[in-house]
Amino acid sequence: MSAFHSSVSSLYVHVPFCAAKCDYCAFYSESSGDGQMNRYVDALISEMEIVASTVKPRTVFFGGGTPSLLSLKQWRRILEAMERFDLLGADEWTVECNPATVSTEKARLLRDHGVNRISMGVQSLDERLLNRLGRIHSREMVFKSFDRLRVAGFDNINLDLMFAIPGQTLDLWQITLAEAIAMGSEHISSYEVIYEDDTPLYEQLKAGEFDVDEELACAMYDELIDTVTAAGFVQYEVANFARHDGKSGNELPSRACQHNVNYWRGGSCQALGPSATGYVDGRRIRNIANTDRYCEQLALGQRAHESVEQLSPLASAGETAAFGLRMNVGWPFELFERTTGCDLRIGWIAEMKRTVDSGWGVRNEERFHLTRQGMRFADTVAEWFIRPEL
Repeated sequence: MSAFHSSVSSLYVHVPFCAAKCDYCAFYSESSGDGQMNRYVDALISEMEIVASTVKPRTVFFGGGTPSLLSLKQWRRILEAMERFDLLGADEWTVECNPATVSTEKARLLRDHGVNRISMGVQSLDERLLNRLGRIHSREMVFKSFDRLRVAGFDNINLDLMFAIPGQTLDLWQITLAEAIAMGSEHISSYEVIYEDDTPLYEQLKAGEFDVDEELACAMYDELIDTVTAAGFVQYEVANFARHDGKSGNELPSRACQHNVNYWRGGSCQALGPSATGYVDGRRIRNIANTDRYCEQLALGQRAHESVEQLSPLASAGETAAFGLRMNVGWPFELFERTTGCDLRIGWIAEMKRTVDSGWGVRNEERFHLTRQGMRFADTVAEWFIRPEL
């Protein structure tokens, strides 16, 4: 009998390959090669078979790395396996793409098999800044790939953008926002550059090649919110903005990423692939962050787990509180209690007061949520709400 609960409705697949490592990226990835990528596909299909009976995906998300780097033949093998294992038919199925690796044939293949949402890693529309980040695509590739996706039938496309890039001015950021909005996507995600250890950007910062301008970063975040919302997008999370079809009865915009919402709301997710982290039955399950070892384990018919951590109910509730407060609607008290079995009004009194006193939070009879200023410091607030394991 499976150790996993049968009602897991979200599936995440990590594809660890990139044509080149971007200067800011700290995610697990490695350079692509046909032999290694084929071994990965073999292992992934084996892992899918192991978990298939425990998952009925309502949302699927292929992230990376660069999932669009997989060849047509490799994608066909994965899609055919998902059909055999009854893993198709998700309400929302996202695949991350690099603009340099989107072909017409690949886009059509994905769409024909049920992929209905694309997240395209644009990051910037300024050639100099793209080079600064170590991106392999040009601004022209962004527009061409977007058009290819539309022709293939994709009517739900997210554009990933970055701000506070070294050398980026407020004027350049405004131009990128205007051009991205003009493309007509249904969703925009935008993140401030974070300087992670062991990345080229971090080393350049330590070497004094540039300085971090927090005041400029704040101005860029304000510009993001003002410009994107004025264009008809609805902010629903710290870094995420979606279009809404105007139908009432839902606190979230209609084009919100449902896979991520499940994550922020503490839902279960089965995660496959090297370094992938899932959450099932109160356990945080992390796969080995090494493709060779991942493939070796699956070749033996075993899951490639690096760690399985059973969270206490309180620790799980603290993480759920922290992630959910990233959303603009925050946490309705009754929903939080139904989700976690804990009462935010009792277990986190001091943390809510601290957030309100800082000007970062609002509490009323129904819910607790962050202010616009508080959204800028959501990571700090999250640290206050997390309950570490004893």
